Amino acid sequence: MTVLISGAGVAGLTLGLSLHQVGIPFRIIEAIAELRPLGFGINLQPHAVRELYDLGLEEKMDRIGLRTGKTSYFNSQGQEIWSEARGLEAGYAYPQYSVHRGALQMMLHETLLERCGPKAILAGAKVSEWLETPRGLEVILTDRQYGFELDRMRGSVLIASDGARSETRQTLFPDVGGPNRRNSMMWRGVARSQRFLDGRTMTISGTKGQKFVAYPIGDRGKTQSFVHWIADLANAPERDYDTQGWGRKGSIDDVLPSFGDWRFDWLDIPALIGGTEAVWEWPMVDRDPLPSWTEGRIALLGDSAHPMYPIGSNGASQGILDARVMARSLRDHGETTLALQDYDADRREAVNAIILANRTQGPDAILDRVADLAPDGFDDIDAVMPEADRRAISDRYKEATGLTVEEVNAQPSIIGPMGDQPNYTGPLKD
Repeated sequence: MTVLISGAGVAGLTLGLSLHQVGIPFRIIEAIAELRPLGFGINLQPHAVRELYDLGLEEKMDRIGLRTGKTSYFNSQGQEIWSEARGLEAGYAYPQYSVHRGALQMMLHETLLERCGPKAILAGAKVSEWLETPRGLEVILTDRQYGFELDRMRGSVLIASDGARSETRQTLFPDVGGPNRRNSMMWRGVARSQRFLDGRTMTISGTKGQKFVAYPIGDRGKTQSFVHWIADLANAPERDYDTQGWGRKGSIDDVLPSFGDWRFDWLDIPALIGGTEAVWEWPMVDRDPLPSWTEGRIALLGDSAHPMYPIGSNGASQGILDARVMARSLRDHGETTLALQDYDADRREAVNAIILANRTQGPDAILDRVADLAPDGFDDIDAVMPEADRRAISDRYKEATGLTVEEVNAQPSIIGPMGDQPNYTGPLKD
């Protein structure tokens, strides 16, 4: 039978490509009638990049994103606290990428249609209910806006990749609770800027309550970059902290006053914010770890399984890893509940640990530590906080999240490169 996938986000599309790689029929059901490149900048860690490369996407990744070379932390005066290499520069076998989420989604979408044909995705239909059958399940598809029934579809299993506000998650686990909010609001935007630092550095400045993140996601000519920025402010007044959504428009006036004097010798933050055409806002929320990601013939994947605070560049990467493990489990155990349980056993505890690690600020904790010790800046960072102590904060997060160079490089590919699979069937164009 067919594996049904609810949601054509990054994780759902990666699962579709992975199932095609191992020769398993699938259908992706997407509520949005026409996909558009929504979202902002994200970072993909080397272990997730390895899996995209195994899908034959290296050249396409280099076209849509930049290979990140470094992450640097600064205080609110723009003084460097800590820097460390990323990706290949750090010794990983694969690079880290900074990329626009929408560009990544559209690239995966176009690749899936090229390889599998237009019938691989059913757009404009929402999975509203499901019924168990002797051999699998039947899903009821409805119109997203008006709610009337469109069709019914049979499949062997249903993989719900319907995002951080997953209705499938809420239906399966109604008693787990709603979003945990940190009373912190993020404003995001993309703007053109003069290239700063080496043009490949992710920067994180300020403190937990007033933080600014900026990193390039594309080059514009020889001297400029497309820069994704995030302004994170705690206890912003009169904000809706309970509703998430890609379309929540913000205003430059909401954020610029808090960073009006952040003009560093390496980046003029007020100018960057002021040069942004459109700003969106998103509350800083996560959800408690689940006791299971599966029930019967249904499993959660990506953000629907593990919404986490966007700290440490882990959210999208974990969704890609979910997809690859799920495809391997379905290949090895068939389209059965056993395959879903195998996926759950492999992924859930490890990713739940990342959710909890991100709640402690992850590597960003170094910002508050230095601000407490030197609120007015410093002449010598080593006199404020020795290098070994700064490195220890970063190392603890890598160890907690499985991101040490040694661990990532030692891991085998989850499925292996394209063409290496004995049951690879080529395009599934039914």
